[in-house]
Amino acid sequence: MTVELITQLLSDVFLTTMMILLPILGASLIVGILISIFQAATSIQEMTLTFVPKIIITSVVVIVMLPFIAEKLISLTTRLFNQFTTVLK
Repeated sequence: MTVELITQLLSDVFLTTMMILLPILGASLIVGILISIFQAATSIQEMTLTFVPKIIITSVVVIVMLPFIAEKLISLTTRLFNQFTTVLK
């Protein structure tokens, strides 16, 4: 097992992780910013006002993105299993 192979495997894993998490975190970030602007404009400082919409939007995004997430994870797993013979040599 060479350093280049380990670097390439870790790069694939991190890239796949970022591709999966970026839409979820992005949606949560956008909703959080919009709710913060709304709270600042109306002077409402309710803690559940930020928490509940973020949970709902995050859940919706995960459900909508589930086929994409599954495809990316299956693709990564297949690539890793196909490289077992290279690693074992």
